[in-house]
Amino acid sequence: MDVKKLALLVGALVIAVVTAVMAKNMFAGAGAQQAAAAPVPVGPKVLVAKKALPVGTIIDADSFAFQPWPKELMQGAYYVEGQPDAKTLAGTVVRYAIAAGQPVTRGSLVGPQDRGFLAAALGPGMRAVTVPVNTTTGVAGFVFPGDHVDLVLTQQVQGGGDGAPLKVSETIVRNVRVLATDQRYTDKDEDGKTAVKTFSNVTFEVTPKIAEKIAVAQSLGQLSLSLRSIADNSAELERAVAAGDVKIPANASPAQEREMLLAYSNRPIDTNTTYTTGGDVSRFQRRTVPGRAPEAGEQMASAMAGLGKGIAQAVGGQPAVPAGPVVRVARGNDVTVVPVGAR
Repeated sequence: MDVKKLALLVGALVIAVVTAVMAKNMFAGAGAQQAAAAPVPVGPKVLVAKKALPVGTIIDADSFAFQPWPKELMQGAYYVEGQPDAKTLAGTVVRYAIAAGQPVTRGSLVGPQDRGFLAAALGPGMRAVTVPVNTTTGVAGFVFPGDHVDLVLTQQVQGGGDGAPLKVSETIVRNVRVLATDQRYTDKDEDGKTAVKTFSNVTFEVTPKIAEKIAVAQSLGQLSLSLRSIADNSAELERAVAAGDVKIPANASPAQEREMLLAYSNRPIDTNTTYTTGGDVSRFQRRTVPGRAPEAGEQMASAMAGLGKGIAQAVGGQPAVPAGPVVRVARGNDVTVVPVGAR
């Protein structure tokens, strides 16, 4: 091979190797520059929702948490850690829906002292109704806003005059949400601790039809509260899903499904009610409504009917009306006329 051609070939290889090394170093340097992220300026901590909060939710300490927020995204409507008003949000109601992780603004909540507080706590189409209670019927003060209860009606059903009235208790509504006890909208006191206090009035969230039933029930007898377990809502929901009472569209998203199931599990129920009579508790009590005793006029009419029947049974040429003194023998409603001295 010619020496000149060999020198050119070696020179080309050297240039190719040098170019490849330079290109590798250049690309490696560019990649390292892309990996270095610019520091994000972190501002103060703001209050954000720990979970999705639909309209009407009565919030507590587990609903929100403080989280660092970028300075350039800060707004004056946010609740900032250290501010006095950020510590008094327990018991307020969500006016506008708040997504999980979204900062809470002052316009999205309404407090007990604000106008429209109770209306904001109600779900769409629901009503608020208040029932008077005492220590016994109010579960000794262990019912708090946000709990769910059953309403039990105890009454005496009057009947006729052949015994005592029927004593009966009936669960007329189940799974009713408690909005307030007296003027309390939260179970926490000023120090943030759970406080058990007796109360004389309880406000519930019900449908318009159930509100009518509760109004009538208060005139019939005494209403008592029966506190429900938290697990009961899940059991009711599972039975409703199994029975096909919950209809979820096929194209519904998981978030929409959760919202529909949550709304169904929180709704009050006034069907399939149960009852217990005095006879179910004690053998000396009644199981049915007492019968009505016959009045004096009805007794006379029954006696005359029996007398006519006895006269009509006279046969064999005997006179229709016995001659001489007679004796009327009553056996129940049947009256038989027997002449005195008859053989």
